[in-house]
Amino acid sequence: MSALYLLHKPYRMLSQFTDRQRGEGERRATLAEVIGVPGIYPAGRLDYDSEGLLLLSGDGELIHRISDPRHKQPKTYRVQVEGIPDEAALAALRRGVELNDGPTRPAKLRRLDVPGLPERQPPVSAKRHPTTTWLELTITEGRNRQVRRMTAHVGHPTLRLVRVAIGPWRLDGLAPGQWRREALHAPRRSSPRRRRR
Repeated sequence: MSALYLLHKPYRMLSQFTDRQRGEGERRATLAEVIGVPGIYPAGRLDYDSEGLLLLSGDGELIHRISDPRHKQPKTYRVQVEGIPDEAALAALRRGVELNDGPTRPAKLRRLDVPGLPERQPPVSAKRHPTTTWLELTITEGRNRQVRRMTAHVGHPTLRLVRVAIGPWRLDGLAPGQWRREALHAPRRSSPRRRRR
């Protein structure tokens, strides 16, 4: 039985337990400040300025299964973008856009009236960004800063990005900095049938 830890990574926190650049500028928060379980590691990562669901485990095979792009775990994000994207911009995101490292796969996308998320600290400045739109975007790739690059490509830079799901695992019920443990049971092997005589 493997254990999987679901963590709500706060804004401006590294997706690692130590800051390798410590002493080279401002002190950055790490996972060690919110989860003290020994011997676990993140399955994938979230950028320093992104928030939301991070999965951790001490089971290397499980980490590989979750984070390897070949397994195509869908990842769902709630994204606050600048301005109001028109239908052409939304259609481009759904189709896939051409980034400098190649075209993206098609994405699932919908507008959100209410993001259903706790307020970020500090919040996105309403003075600097008076008009924003919330989108929910699901992708099956994991390129570096992919969602941010996609929304910028269609003219609507990302102001806030929160990952709310990875495959079947969801952020539901976790405030920033909170975590919960889930036990994963190996699938049962079916016993061979006895032959009738």
